[in-house]
Amino acid sequence: MTDIIIQGICGRMGRTLVDKIAGRTDCRVVAGVDRTSGSVGEIPVYSSFSELPCKGVIIDFSSPAGAVAAAEYGVAQGLPCVICSTGLSPEDEASLEQASAKTPVFRSANMSVGINVLIELARQATRVLGNEFDIEIVEKHHRNKLDAPSGTALMIANAINAEADGKYEYVYDRSQVRQKRGDRELGISAVRGGGIVGEHEVLFCGPEEVVTLQHSAGSRGVFADGAIQAALYLEKQQPGYYTMTDLLRGKLPCV
Repeated sequence: MTDIIIQGICGRMGRTLVDKIAGRTDCRVVAGVDRTSGSVGEIPVYSSFSELPCKGVIIDFSSPAGAVAAAEYGVAQGLPCVICSTGLSPEDEASLEQASAKTPVFRSANMSVGINVLIELARQATRVLGNEFDIEIVEKHHRNKLDAPSGTALMIANAINAEADGKYEYVYDRSQVRQKRGDRELGISAVRGGGIVGEHEVLFCGPEEVVTLQHSAGSRGVFADGAIQAALYLEKQQPGYYTMTDLLRGKLPCV
């Protein structure tokens, strides 16, 4: 039985995690960390990691500052950390990588297994089509999402660019430029509205055909499921920096 500590337990993703884990027999939530102490059902909630009386795999769905704090606590206590928060700065990401030298850290801006399969497919499509096809990414999220473009859109773009040896330049806005599309452009567009959970499209646009890779999240449950899989995976690992690619390549021999 894997013990899990959820940072951000009172938020939408935290509560979704609690509901998902309640129906499982391989893990349980032993505590939560959030802005104020109290409880979620029978789960005790503490206002800081320093108050925790227990140990477990940390799953973080909070904020950039919270993600760094979780990793620092994980190092201090020898606890694996699954970091799911978005909007992290390069400095924040560097802090997570430093922490991974002393404790297992699993990092993904999108915990959906499906979206990470899409990323692997985008890599393969870039390998085959990239030289002759223009590439555009369109992401759509709910009206309350703070960061744009989404961390997932940047994950996709970075995977594509790595496959293309870094040749692409990201373009977020063409409204001020009156010129034809450049060969090195990789366009990233963001849509914000209503209650869209998360949709991502990758378009490979050729002279006479378009190949579209698309993923749509129907509920936040897909992110919770991925975070749980990551926690179970990470508990068995040595200190290091892990991503969904590591998890997927254990599941998908063809990737």
